[in-house]
Amino acid sequence: MSSLGIGLTMACIAALVGMSGFFSGSETALTAASRARMNRMAEEKNRRAKLVLWLTEDLERLIGALLLGNNLVNILASALATSVFISIFGDAGVLYATATMTAIVVIFAEVMPKTYAITNTDRFALAVAPLVRIVLWVFAPITVAVRFIVRGTLRIFGIDVSETTNVLSPHEELRGAINLHHQEGGVVKRDRDMLGGILDLADLEVADIMVHRKNMTMIDASEPNAIIIAQVLGSPHTRIPLWLDDPENIVGVLHAKDLLRAMASVNWDPEAVRILDIATKPWFVPDTTPLVNQLNAFLRAKAHFALVVDEYGGLMGLITLEDILEEIVGDISDEHDIERTRIRLQDDGSVIVTGTVPIRDLNRKLDWHLPDDEATTIAGLVIHEARAIPEVGQAFTFYGFKFEILRRQRNQLAVLRITPVRTGQNAAD
Repeated sequence: MSSLGIGLTMACIAALVGMSGFFSGSETALTAASRARMNRMAEEKNRRAKLVLWLTEDLERLIGALLLGNNLVNILASALATSVFISIFGDAGVLYATATMTAIVVIFAEVMPKTYAITNTDRFALAVAPLVRIVLWVFAPITVAVRFIVRGTLRIFGIDVSETTNVLSPHEELRGAINLHHQEGGVVKRDRDMLGGILDLADLEVADIMVHRKNMTMIDASEPNAIIIAQVLGSPHTRIPLWLDDPENIVGVLHAKDLLRAMASVNWDPEAVRILDIATKPWFVPDTTPLVNQLNAFLRAKAHFALVVDEYGGLMGLITLEDILEEIVGDISDEHDIERTRIRLQDDGSVIVTGTVPIRDLNRKLDWHLPDDEATTIAGLVIHEARAIPEVGQAFTFYGFKFEILRRQRNQLAVLRITPVRTGQNAAD
């Protein structure tokens, strides 16, 4: 081979390596490009962003075309390099060509373009989108054939690709992105908890966050007006259920403002107020109502308060709009709320909690991962795992934590001490 021929061949090899870098970088940039940002740019009439969205709608087609182009130019470049080295070094040129092309392809056609693409993802994706569209058009027939062969071969082994194309739901993808940004320091814990709380609304039911009937404040409507008024004024709550004959028989919900207005209209004479007339009709909701549905129902009805019943119509508890909002923003307290420290961190690394603390609240506060599928509260989790109601002093170890019973009231676990068995270990381990 003449020196001119060698020079032209080397120029072709350089061009092919450049094309290989283009294919490698394009694959990295387009698969890693933020569809959310591209969608926002597309809404602002950015034509290239619309093209990127179109290209990434079918990743199998996109990756197939880019890999086909990448392998084609790499093989051609290696073949040309082999012919050049053989003409110079003889049979040993095969070895030299293999070593040289491996180094060149890895450095200049793989690592370098992919590194640049991953650090400038959106910019790179927007820049290469028009050229990639041409590549897709040129290789379309071959890509379709390759896809057919691949899927047919996998189907022979019982693998259906169509069933695995969308493994993660949009909610799971968002949650994963939020957790990743939190780990990388881009999202603070409070923001992560709030965003996660919004996503959790679709997975939770009313029963998961309701105030249990044992902790409800209710008033016997048959009591004298003076006693009822005193109980309302002494309560930190503005809405209180009224019952007659049986606590299960809720006949109305008394609002403190309505009571004060009624008293003012009769010159503050307690006996002149007709309590049941000013109470509003109770709103009953099933305990299995999805939390997001109940939030929407509160907003539509412009209401803040509902009573929760089970499948038999029995009273289970109550839920308020504030309870749902607290799942998103955390605890909401005002000047009338009674301060109760339900989670107390100890110097030895243990945590003392009341049994009624929801597992979700403990996980959120301490970044633990205790399961809440079978129980809502910490006491419920211990009873579920122990398969009995433990006595004071008993201790159990599960999910990487030690649970010690400190106080019990009748059949209720009132106070527990929770100690991580191994520092830094997740409860799910």
